[in-house]
Amino acid sequence: MTIDSLPGSSGYLDMYPERKMRYFKNPFVVGVTVVAGIGGLLFGYDTGVISGALLYIKDDFEAVNQSSFLQETIVSMALVGAIIGAAAGGWINDAYGRKKATLLADIIFALGSVVMAAAPDPYVLILGRLLVGLGVGVASVTAPVYIAEVSPSEIRGGLVSTNVLMITGGQFLSYLVNLAFTEVPGTWRWMLGAASVPAVIQFSLMLFLPESPRWLFIKDKKDEAVSVLSKIYDFPRLEDEIDYLNSQLEEERQKKKDVSYWDVFKTKEIRLAFIAGAGLQAFQQFTGINTVMYYSPTIVQMAGFKSNQLALLLSLIVAGMNAVGTILGIYLIDKAGRKKLALSSLAGVIVSLLILWGSFFAESSSSTSGLYGWLAVIGLMLYIAFFAPGMGPVPWTVNSEIYPEAYRGICGGMSATVNWVSNLIVAQTFLSVAEAVGTGTTFLILAGIAVIAFAFVVAFLPETKGLTFEEVESIWKEKAWGNGSNTQSLLESGNES
Repeated sequence: MTIDSLPGSSGYLDMYPERKMRYFKNPFVVGVTVVAGIGGLLFGYDTGVISGALLYIKDDFEAVNQSSFLQETIVSMALVGAIIGAAAGGWINDAYGRKKATLLADIIFALGSVVMAAAPDPYVLILGRLLVGLGVGVASVTAPVYIAEVSPSEIRGGLVSTNVLMITGGQFLSYLVNLAFTEVPGTWRWMLGAASVPAVIQFSLMLFLPESPRWLFIKDKKDEAVSVLSKIYDFPRLEDEIDYLNSQLEEERQKKKDVSYWDVFKTKEIRLAFIAGAGLQAFQQFTGINTVMYYSPTIVQMAGFKSNQLALLLSLIVAGMNAVGTILGIYLIDKAGRKKLALSSLAGVIVSLLILWGSFFAESSSSTSGLYGWLAVIGLMLYIAFFAPGMGPVPWTVNSEIYPEAYRGICGGMSATVNWVSNLIVAQTFLSVAEAVGTGTTFLILAGIAVIAFAFVVAFLPETKGLTFEEVESIWKEKAWGNGSNTQSLLESGNES
């Protein structure tokens, strides 16, 4: 079977344009995407809710109010859990499947939410944050891979990006919940406890969904896999997909016997793919997105707006822009492509961070802090407007598609772990760095990192728009061992409009 005849490839779809899948054409694919994406909602809700809850936790616990380190620990302990969950999540996905991994994540997340809501002191609260993080970490590995493996290649980018929309939607929802409970006794307990609701909903719905067909094939459960594929594709393309997966099955199963974490670094083409994927995940965090999302109310207050309610309201607007920007990213990612979208996003992020640096620098040396406070808010909004369509969805989409099946769980888990470790470093140090060198200088440092990220994308990220998993695998083989004409044709097919 040639590259151009692969189901879902540009050549295949040119020959059979009537077999091309459209967004929202298949209710089953949409349903799986939405339900799996609730894992992203959990991720986003937890990211956003703690930023508002922290304002009221400080009011209830004097020790927290007096310690930036304790505040950072409450925020970042979920990230410690997510690192562990993501590291284990790759193995769980490979051994037990995407469905069971999702159900496990929901149970752990719901338990953590209850512990947080009932916490009698900051230290039990930190334990609850750790549990929630474990659930989020497993979900962050599972949801993109599950969605990618049930998605036709021509719409895979947009569907995986829907998971990122759920993340940003969860952040927006968390700010709405924060505002709703500002006048309710036990404010932060309700904010954190409400996180269990989407976990219970996803658990209930996931019971009725099937396993990933690619995972079923690799586990030699062909009848179940064919049953799932028949819900995704119409008959002519279904036959081709089954024939192709059968042709790949023995090769993938052979690879599976020998795969280990060490092989990721030992095998040159996999190492190159992992560097690109993990690098994107690291730069997503080191350019400051979750600094903005975890601490946006605090940043707003640093800019001179002292009211908790006003800080939450302005942060709600920022979160809303994040969700809207992600919708734009879903539209663009399969049209403009992953690489162009990432580069344009980073260019805007650099400008926005420089605006934030300038506003805080000017505010520190001026008596008219109100004017510069609003400039800081504008900088935050511009940051989100540029980040959300590109560097929000691109790292997760790329990591769901650049690894061979045999490595997808391991590499996906490792790259997600890199994301969470980077997230932890930023969250655990932001307030302390801001206190040490000033908020403006902190944003200037982030701008410098964004410049490095831009250069990294130029150098290491190939365009994968519209390519099948196997075509993407061929790109890495060419980069590792050479075969210019073959890869050039793949890149051209992937970049066709």
